[in-house]
This record gives sequence, structure tokens and C-alpha cells, in this order.
Amino acid sequence: MLRGGMTTIYVTDMDRAVNFYTRTLGLKMTYRAGNEWCGVDAGDGLQIGLHPTSASGPRPGANGGTILGFNVTAPIDDVVSSLRALGVPFKGPILDDANGSVRLAFFSDPDGNDLYLCESKWRGPAS
Repeated sequence: MLRGGMTTIYVTDMDRAVNFYTRTLGLKMTYRAGNEWCGVDAGDGLQIGLHPTSASGPRPGANGGTILGFNVTAPIDDVVSSLRALGVPFKGPILDDANGSVRLAFFSDPDGNDLYLCESKWRGPAS
């Protein structure tokens, strides 16, 4: 009944956000309407909408209630190393769950929106 999805991330600087999500994270921009809206394809049917914040609108990184995760397409250690080399600061070491079946690495975009990488042994690196 449902397939794919979209999440909207509020940003303070559209060009900086587009650069981060496309050049730093390597996602593909699917459309852009100037500084009003930008769509980024995260694969597996997930679209990310980048939208500028306004004085009366939601503030980036402010609510802490939403976190966007990305399945990795290579070993998580390699992905973290690559992103660190591009200047992405991570919030700590890669975390392993109690069963050793999931590994997570947490970081933020330039506006403080929480993001994470996930490597699951149930799926392996996403293909």
C-alpha cells in the first residue's frame, strides 16, 4: 500500500545544505527550485526535501525528535573514514548493538540536524 517516502529537512543556507548532501554525502539532487526547495535522492525510494527555514517556521536541529539514518553501501568503518576526510565530525565512535548485528555512527549536517549511518548484519551493507 505504501512505498518509498520523503522527509523534509529545514536548513539555514540552501547552497551549503545542497553541497553537504550531494558532494559530501554523495547523494543525487533530483530537482531544485532556487533557494525555496531542493530534492535529494537517498536511494531505496527515499527523497529528502531541503527547505529553508523562516522566522516563524521550524528551526533546524532544534527539536531533537527526528533523526535521519542512511544504510551504508560499503563497510561502515570505510564510510566514516571517508566522511571524516571530508571534514564531517562524528559524535563519537562507531557503536555496536548488544548482539553485534547493527553498527551505527552519529553525526550532524551543517545546520545541526541529527543523522546517522547504519550497517546491519541482517542486510549487510546496502546494495
